[in-house]
Amino acid sequence: MKKSKDEIRNFLRESHHQKVRLAVVDIDGVLRGKVVSAEKFISILEGGMGFCAVVFGWDMEDKSYDNIQVTGWHTGYPDFEARVDPNTMRKVPWDDDLPFFLADFSEDKGQGAEVCPRSLLKKIKAQAETEGFKAQFSQEFEWFNFEMTPEAFYSHEAGAAKPLTPGMFGYSILRSSLKHAYFNELFDHCHAFDVPLEGLHTETGPGVYEAAIQYADILLAADRAALFKTCVKEIAYKHGIMATFMAKWTESLPGNGGHVHQSLWDPGLERNLFYEASDSKGMSALMKQYIAGQLHCLPYILPMFAPTINSYKRLVEGAWAPTTITWAFDNRTTALRVLTGKEKSTRLETRVIGSDVNPYLAMAACLASGLYGIRKGLDLDRPATVGNGYEDYSNGSIPTSLKESVAMMKDSELAKELFGEIFVDHFCRTREWECREFASKVTDWERKRYFEII
Repeated sequence: MKKSKDEIRNFLRESHHQKVRLAVVDIDGVLRGKVVSAEKFISILEGGMGFCAVVFGWDMEDKSYDNIQVTGWHTGYPDFEARVDPNTMRKVPWDDDLPFFLADFSEDKGQGAEVCPRSLLKKIKAQAETEGFKAQFSQEFEWFNFEMTPEAFYSHEAGAAKPLTPGMFGYSILRSSLKHAYFNELFDHCHAFDVPLEGLHTETGPGVYEAAIQYADILLAADRAALFKTCVKEIAYKHGIMATFMAKWTESLPGNGGHVHQSLWDPGLERNLFYEASDSKGMSALMKQYIAGQLHCLPYILPMFAPTINSYKRLVEGAWAPTTITWAFDNRTTALRVLTGKEKSTRLETRVIGSDVNPYLAMAACLASGLYGIRKGLDLDRPATVGNGYEDYSNGSIPTSLKESVAMMKDSELAKELFGEIFVDHFCRTREWECREFASKVTDWERKRYFEII
């Protein structure tokens, strides 16, 4: 529900705080922000604020990109114009109910709006609504938890990190009770922070949890997903725990998925347009076109689903993540999993997405590629996989490295059509930087393999 400025002023007046926390989301999905006085916030609400363009000029370790155009040393890192979204108003329950708001660069007069992930999603959402569709989305996350502090991690003790709980205990009532204070606070604080969870449980692997966030309008769903990762990490700190959303923490265990569930509804949200009672499988023609669009676009937009070097370590056979460009009914070995039955719950689950993803980019890519299939009237002529999706190569395989997938996206006219040339150029340059950073480092694997024997 849209918040008026008077409602926000009353909200701040009733709060005992003299400060407000603000945040924007960078290209990696990392929250970047500041605390401002309540008085300053009122002026920001009225007229916007300058936010240093460096948030799109450096990587997740604050290293400045040397290959991008939108900002950098060559521009002097000026401010981009940021605007607070009043509808993101929240209180941080684990920080004495401190007021919190998100901002983005949708109204920036330069290129901030072109490269801002939240702005991109707003643009794709507007396209859907112009075409008569209300996108209802949600995301679920898996992540590992360790009994470790940041101080210990940066003292080079990461390899000795102790999992929060031992053993393989997926869906375990027993293991969820072992660290119940942390487990219960996650559920309760997320709800109080307007990131309501439909479910929270242990996954298979030591110290692994999975949470499904309640579905909502696509922009709210992405806000919730981005904030959820910060919720988890901040609450974990209070319990002496570090949480990681890496796609693959270790090769000996399954990785962390960040699957996105999606459906299109009529403008009044009275009818799920993916459902068709007369179809033998309950799928509408619109849903089939949407799926066809995602399958067609997947190889050219994959970096928006798998954005890091580590992402591709998850996409291996037999580890609950797809390796082929496939779809199927209720099958967890394919890239796209179709769930039908009842009208309200008929949806598509895109399973190629890992927990290391930027939720705004993942959801924008899902919706844009699905809309592409609808606009082009694509036929779902690729048969549904029956059985093991790892063995179905009829539609090809998912690229196996960030370098390979970025090269495909960078040269793709399709990607530029969906997201704009400026965004594709900027995003691909940041991913090329990621590849260069990795290639320049000597890994533990290399030292163990070559140090003595060569």
